[in-house]
Parts: sequence; structure tokens; C-alpha cells
Amino acid sequence: MKKFLSVFLVYLLSASISFAKDLRFVQVTDVRFSEKSENNILKKIVDDINKQKDVEFVVFTGDNINKPDKKELSAFLSEAKKLNCPFYLVIGDRDVNKHKDLSKKEYIKTIKKEVRRYRPETPSYTFEKDGVVFIVADGSKDVIPGTMGYFKEDVLSWMDSELSLYPDNNVILLQHFPVIPPAEKETYYTFKPENYLKVIAKHSNVKAVIAGHFGVNKEETVNGVLHISTAPAPYYRIIDILDSETKNPTIWAQLKEVE
Repeated sequence: MKKFLSVFLVYLLSASISFAKDLRFVQVTDVRFSEKSENNILKKIVDDINKQKDVEFVVFTGDNINKPDKKELSAFLSEAKKLNCPFYLVIGDRDVNKHKDLSKKEYIKTIKKEVRRYRPETPSYTFEKDGVVFIVADGSKDVIPGTMGYFKEDVLSWMDSELSLYPDNNVILLQHFPVIPPAEKETYYTFKPENYLKVIAKHSNVKAVIAGHFGVNKEETVNGVLHISTAPAPYYRIIDILDSETKNPTIWAQLKEVE
């Protein structure tokens, strides 16, 4: 009987381990791609990511191109499409400018035209991977762009509604502009971050906010939410959500550097 119980307990333990779900994705930020640059860091990063195992998707969290130009965006997308997995884009302060023929609308239109697997209709959107919900929150401006993030009231209202739709899912927020400054750069701060923080404080399903923009690597937990800031290329992050279906998953953000 004791032998039977021992075998049964081992079986239960192994079963729980085998059924635990982990999710891995990659964040790349502030590539500032330029077709004229002699150092194609994006190609090096794509090649390095393709060597990694079990990557579900890649998210480029803004300032993907160095200046708002359709040809530059197309060249960026040509390199990004060499990834062995789907990728998603966040708009940064360098990516769009309505007065330079690359508004947010044209940015999305160009991506949808050139990337078959890209589905979003708007700069802010939601997607799901293995039960984890990812919300892309747009804080950029295409009229008088600047380095300060600005999450408008309509974006915050939409984000609040989206978070309410997934009370039983773990949610990760993806954006260009941090709401918890990872460094002292006042011109990079987000306008009225308290409005944003009030929204996520209402929802216990928010587990992390992942951003770039400041050019520093930092992780900080504030009110139970992990805020991850990542520096520009040649760095990128491999992010693992361990036990992704549990209420309190472990989030491990590994920093990588390409040469």
C-alpha cells in the first residue's frame, strides 16, 4: 500500500509539472532602424533571436525606425519578417509624424499591407497567447511629436474596458513609454502618469508593464506590478512567464546583447 501511494504521489507531481504552462516572448526596443546605416543591428538581433528556443512572438516596443518615413518602415519590416515567429509593433515617438506623410493611420496601413500575419486595425490593440492577454497601449503623438508619452483619455478608457474583459487572465501591458520613470530624464516622462496608474490599480490581472524609451535596463515592482524597462539595441530581452495559467506567475526577464 505504501509503495502504491509513493508511486501515485510521484505520478501526481510529474503530471503537475508536465501540465504547467510557460510562455516565452522577446522584447526589442528603440532599434531606430535606418536603411542607410552601415551597421544593421536589426539583422544581427533577428539572427540571434532565431537561434533562441520556444519563442512565441517578438514585440518591438517603439522607435522602430529612426525617422517617420514609409521607405524606412518598409525596409524595417523586410528585416523583421525574417523572424521565425510572429511579431507585433508598438509606436514610439520617432515612428510617426502626420506632417511628414507617416501618420498613425498610414503606419498601420503600411504594416498591414506588408505583413500578412499582422492583424491590428489601430495603434492600441489586444492579443492573446496561451491564455495570457497582451495589451498594446499607444502613448505616442503623430501631431507635434515629442519625447513625452501621452496616454489620452480615450486610450485609458479603452484599456480599462479591455482589462475588464479578462478578469481571469494574466495581462501584460506593452508600450513605448514607461509610467514609472526608470531614470531621471524629465523630458522623457509620461504626461499625468497617475491617470494611467489609477486604471491598472483597479485590475488585479495586470502582472507587468513592459516599455523602452529611456535607454536603460531596469526592473521595479510597484503595487504588485512588475515594470520592465529595456535599453536599445544591441540589447533585447527574453521574457519567460512561468506557470502562466496561475494567478501569480513568475516573470523572468533575461537581458541579451548581440555583438
